[in-house]
Amino acid sequence: MTHHIRFATRQDAPALAKVQRASWQAAFRGLLSDEYLDGLDHEALTKTWRDLPARSEGSPAGTLIIEQTGLIVGYSRFYPTDDEDDDPAQVGMVGSLYTLPDVWGTGVGRTLITAVLDAMASAGYARATLWVLEGNARARSFYERNGWHHDGTVTVDRTDVPPITKLRYRKNFDR
Repeated sequence: MTHHIRFATRQDAPALAKVQRASWQAAFRGLLSDEYLDGLDHEALTKTWRDLPARSEGSPAGTLIIEQTGLIVGYSRFYPTDDEDDDPAQVGMVGSLYTLPDVWGTGVGRTLITAVLDAMASAGYARATLWVLEGNARARSFYERNGWHHDGTVTVDRTDVPPITKLRYRKNFDR
């Protein structure tokens, strides 16, 4: 199947919200509260996406989308790291990578993460990091199959009850 990857625009906000809601509800069930996941509001998510600044190729930050037969089936955001132990001029962070559950296991995620890493390398980053929920075995396996490794860094987000443990994954760019 042919995929088209491009930078997101504000007009993509409703489709991005749809992907975010569907993927979170499927991927995080059992990891986050049902009340939180069931309460994800499409209109509120759409507004959040519309409020994000537009980015373009070569920028140190942006949102890439992947389309399949004209429909947005996934997205990934990247930006300079905000981790205090890394240099934001050298290390970019993949802040999100989500696809519709219908395309899980079809290669869409691999195509998207490859495109995001290419965009990050073009923006001048030498390495990439991301955070993944400790209990998200599916995501951890995906990243490990694609050359990422847990670098030993762990954080606990206590804004939710129960607290959420996140692991930092890292990948150097092949240049």
